[in-house]
Amino acid sequence: MKKRQLLFLRDAVLYTLSAFGGPQAHLAIMLREFVQKRRYITEEELMELNALSQVLPGPSSTQTLIGIAWKVGGLWLAIVTFFIWVLPSATIMCMAAISYKMFANRGKVADILRFIQPMAVGIVAYATYTFANKFLKTRVSTMLAISSLIVTLILQNPYAFPILILLGGIFSSALETQPQESELRVKLFANVNPKKVTYFIGILLTFAALGALINRTSPFSLPIRLFENFYRNGILIFGGGQVLVPLMYTEFVEVKHYLSSSEFLSGYALQQALPGPTFSFTSFLGGITLGNKGYGVGGQIIGSIIAVVGINLPGFILILFIVPFWNDLKKIARIKNSLSGINAVAVGFMATALILLTRPFGLNWMAYLIMIATFLLLQFTKIKTPFVIVIGVVLGLLF
Repeated sequence: MKKRQLLFLRDAVLYTLSAFGGPQAHLAIMLREFVQKRRYITEEELMELNALSQVLPGPSSTQTLIGIAWKVGGLWLAIVTFFIWVLPSATIMCMAAISYKMFANRGKVADILRFIQPMAVGIVAYATYTFANKFLKTRVSTMLAISSLIVTLILQNPYAFPILILLGGIFSSALETQPQESELRVKLFANVNPKKVTYFIGILLTFAALGALINRTSPFSLPIRLFENFYRNGILIFGGGQVLVPLMYTEFVEVKHYLSSSEFLSGYALQQALPGPTFSFTSFLGGITLGNKGYGVGGQIIGSIIAVVGINLPGFILILFIVPFWNDLKKIARIKNSLSGINAVAVGFMATALILLTRPFGLNWMAYLIMIATFLLLQFTKIKTPFVIVIGVVLGLLF
């Protein structure tokens, strides 16, 4: 094992423990630690890896870090780095899922959650506004966002998401790309290994079929269907953790009723106070889901593992699959231009989630005030999200 690779693993640990603030903050830390200080890769390579992670579905920060590790030490270093990055926050979220019921029954914790849950909705509102401001630059993108909002509000069906994402990418690619590059496309796809594509899609189809065929009364049924749910969403999520929340909320809370709105928001608020990937939130969702269905503590641990592996596996496979021929891929305008439509549809998903998340507030004007105050703090001050959550905890303890 080379000294440089061991040094990289040490730096990956330090990065994991300090990576607060979401993908944008993560990128700034990677630029400082991995490019400027250690020079593992160049700034141009970092920006290209980040651009690639934006084009691909999956966790953008995770994919960028895996790409850096692959360039430094190949496949084995990428795998070890992935576990270093994911395990700490995922473990904490699993423990939170296991202990949630016990702590939720205590009155003081309920008082704290009274502030934390509206704050979590305020964070979603801020992410929705930020995404909309960044991606809704044209009439086409605005119409795509509004259309996806209306359709998802009406249907509230998880299978609407892949269809809308596909349509958004097709529309923007068709409208923004000039006819060209046929020769380049032939060159690119000549490098694609059909077996790898088959494995990637085959995992989804296999677990979807098993979930449909196994008797719903079987104890194996829900874990298998849960893996399919997370793996499918890992394929669909463009834009990172901000888009993860609305997709998960609509499917797990509104459609399938695996957990309550209160449980969902409590877990999301806790995740916002932790360093590491936003996708570790799924560890909480998987643990709570199987816990609510009577699988016990062992089942909750299995649920957390299923969730973390399922949601991250597509992005992990894709980044290692595509990095070797990214130089050709990034030249294809149709792939690049499809991203604007996909992001516009994602904004619609986020707006849908925001509307659904505020429904439990009812006529509770205090909840709306806390939500608005959280949005204003994030928008007009330099206070970071973890500190906002700490403020909510303190207010709950005091009042």
